[in-house]
Amino acid sequence: MSGRAQLMWDEAVTGYDFGPDHPMDPVRLDLTRRLVDAFGLDRDVEVVSAKAAGESTLRLVHREDYVEAVKAASVDPEAADQSYGLGTMDDPAFPRMHDVSALIAGQSVGAAEAVWRGQALHAVNFAGGLHHAMPGGASGFCIYNDASLAIARLLELGAQRVAYVDVDVHHGDGVQAAFWEDPRVLTISLHEHPRTLFPQTGWPEETGADSAEGSAVNVALPAGTGDAGWLRAFHAVVPELIADFRPDVLVTQHGADTHFEDPLAHLAVSLDAQRAVQVACHELAHEYAGGKWIALGGGGYAVVDVVPRSWTHLVGIAAGRPVEPEAMIPEGWRQEVFARTRQLAPARMTDGRWPVAYAEWDAGYDPADRLDQAVLATRRAVFPLRGLLA
Repeated sequence: MSGRAQLMWDEAVTGYDFGPDHPMDPVRLDLTRRLVDAFGLDRDVEVVSAKAAGESTLRLVHREDYVEAVKAASVDPEAADQSYGLGTMDDPAFPRMHDVSALIAGQSVGAAEAVWRGQALHAVNFAGGLHHAMPGGASGFCIYNDASLAIARLLELGAQRVAYVDVDVHHGDGVQAAFWEDPRVLTISLHEHPRTLFPQTGWPEETGADSAEGSAVNVALPAGTGDAGWLRAFHAVVPELIADFRPDVLVTQHGADTHFEDPLAHLAVSLDAQRAVQVACHELAHEYAGGKWIALGGGGYAVVDVVPRSWTHLVGIAAGRPVEPEAMIPEGWRQEVFARTRQLAPARMTDGRWPVAYAEWDAGYDPADRLDQAVLATRRAVFPLRGLLA
């Protein structure tokens, strides 16, 4: 197996553009790609452009009638069929929507194929992670569910166990739905509590169908959770489940919208904690999945201050040349940011909180603490179903 990481990138993915007033500004993808280049990480990854997902691939997850509806809306956006979630405020239709959505999906599927076939040990598609799209409809800024398609392709290629870890601030509902009845896929989502955030799913009691009990795991975090609580919850749930499941491949989704500056949610996580979870996912892949790791992007709407830094850290970790938190950001990139956005770019690759401290779960818990209550709810709902002590 090649030890080299792949970065899946095609400049055309920046055409995933819902319009100037939509929070998912594609500039976040372009700025991330340019920051990766500014740090010289291109020398440590193989930059690959995979082909767009074809119809047979899309149908691994999505219904044929939905794909046809996306195609029709791409030709005539004004006539988009809202019964499929298209042409809505969250998911406005735009020209060539099918083409660019299939291209993003193709990058994640290509990442899955490269890792499974041993062409790369790790692969990153930060344009992906569009985890809300359902088999028969668009949802939450997501047209095609590239994460689910990558997992489905891994299963098609022969994987027996795939673990999916989603740390986006929103519940990974589309991926959970796609594999609700499939015990070969373990989906773990850490997200803001559904009482206070879209999509109002991801309760700890959601544990999978009767045929796959314990294969869906949800940690619903209280609004306001910060670094110490977020990392405590992650480490109280994820490593033990991954160790028990022993996946053939680890797929992770790294939405950057947990950040305290993100305008669409209510967690208070720093860039430094996001980096710590990226490092942890990399280590879990090596410890339990033979190093096979596919890392995706996701949400993130602080498009200058947060997203490019967070995903550049992700690329560096996958490439084996992590960017130090204290690293100064190249001045050329900062000037380019100002020229394009009229915003001042951050100066360093940290929020000043590195290293991030948290209390290990094994040291004890407080049943009156809201964060600990959330962790307990998940452990009690899922762990016994998997033969683990809650």
